[in-house]
Amino acid sequence: MSDPFAAIQRAFGEPGEGDPNRDTVHVDVERAARTGIPEIVLASHKRDDDLLASVGRLLAANGRVMVSRIRSHQWALLETVTSGEFVIDAYREARVAVIRSESSAVAMTGGSIAVISAGASDRDVAEEAALVAAEMGVEAMRVSDVGVAGLHRLIAPLREVMTAGVDAVVVAAGMDGALPSVVAGLVDIPVIGLPVSVGYGHGGRGEAALMAMLQSCAPGIAVVNIDNGIGAGSMAALIANRMAAARDSAT
Repeated sequence: MSDPFAAIQRAFGEPGEGDPNRDTVHVDVERAARTGIPEIVLASHKRDDDLLASVGRLLAANGRVMVSRIRSHQWALLETVTSGEFVIDAYREARVAVIRSESSAVAMTGGSIAVISAGASDRDVAEEAALVAAEMGVEAMRVSDVGVAGLHRLIAPLREVMTAGVDAVVVAAGMDGALPSVVAGLVDIPVIGLPVSVGYGHGGRGEAALMAMLQSCAPGIAVVNIDNGIGAGSMAALIANRMAAARDSAT
């Protein structure tokens, strides 16, 4: 009887006997080369030893790693791996860290996005999106506190965004989640709605914002899950990098 997984193993390989990834963690050191999106370590639900193992293996393979949703006590834990050749760029409000060697700089691709947050309370999740885009070589413009409760605040910053010629826009909003629909009705580039768990009462954990974005009457919106800055930023960066590659090939 043939092995149904033989083709997969031939194509991608499989951790073998003695492989350090076989026991507790299976980090994907080739994810960036294969998909354009780096392997990002989600810290919030990991045991300390699994977190350190994941970070250590990615650093050994690639010289840099992005860690998201870092809990308070984990900052000190991550700083233990930065002695010697590695440094840590800490973005504490966004709960994100980039640990890297000095020789592992990300090459800019020429792609660019904008990350717009409706309110100051949405900015931390929006920043997560901007940071993952930066790890993919994409420049990210930031615009904050321009929500629909004071819609006049949006006009000048959105004009600047469009004048800059960005390739995609991430729009983060909590409460009623209306801002992505407004933006999508005004621009001719992809808009990625990022619902945020900010609000009062029923729906205040982001459900209302998510449903509003999914029900948007403005075409041109794709929507990620609640608080998924990683997903929004990586999707926008994939679009931007495709556009940058197309521009390069046309010149």
